[in-house]
Amino acid sequence: MSPSARPPDQPATSPPSSAALDPAEATHPASELSAGIGSGARESASAKGIARLAVPALVVLAAEPLYVLVDTAVVGHLGRVPLAAVAVGGTVMSLAAWFGNLMAYGTTGRAARRFGAGDRSAAVAEGVQASWLALAMGAVLIVLAQIGAGPLAAALAGDATTADAAAGWLRVASLGAPGLLLAAAGNGWMRGVQDTRRPLLFVLGANVLSAILCPVLVYPAGWGLTGSAVANVVAQTVSGGCFLAALIRETRALRPRPQVILQQLALGRDLLIRGAAFQACFLSATAVASRFGVAAVGAHQIALQLWFFSALALDAVAIAAQSLVGAALGGGDADGARDVARRVTIAGGVAGIGFAVLAAAGAGVVPGWFTPDRSVHEQAAIVWPWFVGLMPFAGVVYALDGVLIGAGDIRYLRNLTLASALLGFLPAIWLAYWLDLGLGGVWAGLGLFVLIRFVTIVWRWRSGGWAVIGATR
Repeated sequence: MSPSARPPDQPATSPPSSAALDPAEATHPASELSAGIGSGARESASAKGIARLAVPALVVLAAEPLYVLVDTAVVGHLGRVPLAAVAVGGTVMSLAAWFGNLMAYGTTGRAARRFGAGDRSAAVAEGVQASWLALAMGAVLIVLAQIGAGPLAAALAGDATTADAAAGWLRVASLGAPGLLLAAAGNGWMRGVQDTRRPLLFVLGANVLSAILCPVLVYPAGWGLTGSAVANVVAQTVSGGCFLAALIRETRALRPRPQVILQQLALGRDLLIRGAAFQACFLSATAVASRFGVAAVGAHQIALQLWFFSALALDAVAIAAQSLVGAALGGGDADGARDVARRVTIAGGVAGIGFAVLAAAGAGVVPGWFTPDRSVHEQAAIVWPWFVGLMPFAGVVYALDGVLIGAGDIRYLRNLTLASALLGFLPAIWLAYWLDLGLGGVWAGLGLFVLIRFVTIVWRWRSGGWAVIGATR
């Protein structure tokens, strides 16, 4: 039975040869499959090995949000309308970034398994197919933006002037979508082969270039808001071009393979559904918080953005888990994968505790960084114990998310997230509204969402059913 045909919880008896993975593109002989792959993965799962993957991933994850802050500051000096236009246009473009993240996560796990099986060529081949998918999706997004920028901006903007400005910005900024998605695909396969240096250079270099270019185009060049969009396009195109050039240097087998692309789309579908459940939860939380007054929604927004920032940092541990677990399972070492899972789970929990300590220490100070309004501070005091108390659990959940994504156990994650949202969070959040429980009720609902995921994902980890060996799943 081939690896792709076996039942999802039935372990393969040995890792398949590289020829069995992809005969058209495999170049390494089967003799290159090393029995030491698994032990190498265990050595990589030391604190130093996890940090080697997690720290560069954190810089890459943070580069885009930091550039957005620079861009916002530059545009903000043009006036309220341009700033509002970038906010509206950026909200739409964030969907492309979301697709990119899904693509990167899915590609990492698949490439890591191939790499762990001793076949770097097959791992790179995953990047080739992901890059074709990125180019196709990027082209579709450009067309949709040119057609739908006006109606979308009008639906989101508060007035016609802002809508017109946002539509113009979006039409230009959408031209960077292929580069943005190519960079995501490149990040995915490079993480899979545990190459952390080049993604760091490509992404950071492109964003530094754009941060320099943005104020030059906006002010001295006199392009105004359009200059901001052009700077975005330049950064995304340069970054995507660097990843594409690296891919071409790695392999000459560049033709599209529809079967592999369809497998990647199926994986992306499950990640997309899971992501949509998250979005529904956080949008519902904001909607309910807004019904408790301006001060409540302001405090909720502060805590939620800090939560997202913490999640960004904790996600770096999850990315390390994807790469290390995928490599161990691809190398036929289920025990090594379990050891990796244990270590990254401890790392995630420790990181979560660290953030909780920092948040607790800043309880009386941090809300004042965002607003001087004392009523917002009072509402933040209600949220803060929830924020601090949930962080250690979140650290473990994010780490184990990475473990299961690296193991290809995406269907379980999808079902878990949907169940946590539909059976836990959404009923609790609307019950808080009906019973007028205030912001504490909103964050109790978020807490229930996190704790259901914590219990069920820890159970899955302990069961070992996710540790299916082989180069594919």
